[in-house]
Amino acid sequence: MHGGGTHGSAVCGAAQRGAGAGPARDLCAAELRLGVEAQVDWYEAYADLAGERVKLQVFSLRSMASGAAYHRAYLRATQQAFLEAHELAFHYFGGVFRRLRYDNLSSAVKKILRGYERELTARFIAFRSHWQYQAEFCTPGEGHEKGGVEGEVGYFRRNHWVPVPVASDLAELNAKLLADCHHDESRILSGRMESVGRLLLAEKEHLRPLPAEDFELAEVSFPRIDQAGCAKVRTNFYSVPLKAGSMVVARVYSSVVEFRQDGVRVAQHQRSYERAQQILDLEHYLEVLERKPGALRGSKPLAQWRVQGRWPESYDRLWELMNERQGRQDGTRSMIALIRMGREFGYAKLETSVAQAMELGCTDVAAIRHLLMTDELQHAVVTTVEIGALAAYERPLPTMAEYNQLLTIEVLA
Repeated sequence: MHGGGTHGSAVCGAAQRGAGAGPARDLCAAELRLGVEAQVDWYEAYADLAGERVKLQVFSLRSMASGAAYHRAYLRATQQAFLEAHELAFHYFGGVFRRLRYDNLSSAVKKILRGYERELTARFIAFRSHWQYQAEFCTPGEGHEKGGVEGEVGYFRRNHWVPVPVASDLAELNAKLLADCHHDESRILSGRMESVGRLLLAEKEHLRPLPAEDFELAEVSFPRIDQAGCAKVRTNFYSVPLKAGSMVVARVYSSVVEFRQDGVRVAQHQRSYERAQQILDLEHYLEVLERKPGALRGSKPLAQWRVQGRWPESYDRLWELMNERQGRQDGTRSMIALIRMGREFGYAKLETSVAQAMELGCTDVAAIRHLLMTDELQHAVVTTVEIGALAAYERPLPTMAEYNQLLTIEVLA
């Protein structure tokens, strides 16, 4: 277990060179303690995800010594998101601070008692014990007690949330935010002589080591599959491709809901924070729809795929052509067989192959499968190899002239 270290010349610069007793020197002494304290906060920001302006809750954790910070966006500031972001931040910093300072967040604090005393939630106590750090909480209304992270939030907003960032989804946005965090390591903060990145490198030696395993973040339940092919988790229903009555293990995370049976993942959905919703994946109903193809066109799973952008316009054009040539029942069955290939080859590749087939005027499922397998069917190009010194062993090809002469001789009776 590492103790807190100091990094005098780098962190406080002029304040340390001859500053007498007073607030500046006290602040300097606090900031010099590498690996000791970080501050945590949530803030709101906006991003354009898949063409829609979305309000997000952003987690920020800032080291008071190095000035390095970690930011991650979520749709909701739930306790699971709160704990998950801590874990990701600890991995970003390469260790655990001995003390984290918070607002009185509901994810951690169950009840504010007298003075600095707090009644903490059971989940937060377990999490803090796993990672072995001390939690301290600000006096209500005294924002200056965590001014370090609030200053960081202001800087990050001005430099990375303006203009409003654009991403296809939350995962892509968070990858951008992580890159922004790394970019900010090149900053040299006011009054310091070394970059945030160099100070962070020095600070890693003073952080508590990461435990062998992460904390179990999932909320676990054991629902059964209903007659509609769904499992109920909290107030919502998620499709699972198993028989009605089957029991599954549902694992709820901050952004996804995962379903397992016998240790094998059988389904995964984006988590919905709405109430009484059905979250359906068309893949899970293809077997049923093959027996009842007429139900595909007006089905709710197909409607959800359209909203999610998973059913491009080219699929509809191909489907209509299949119906014209094969009839509605067989044409729809062919379309279902085609969608099944997305599971095998990937949906991006399937969409490309369908576009190629449309250009060729082709609606045959077997032909589209051939297009999907084009990469696998390509043969290696034969290359010429220099034989070099082996040329000395080259011999002329044999001649068959004498043998041919023997064939012309008549055999005497």
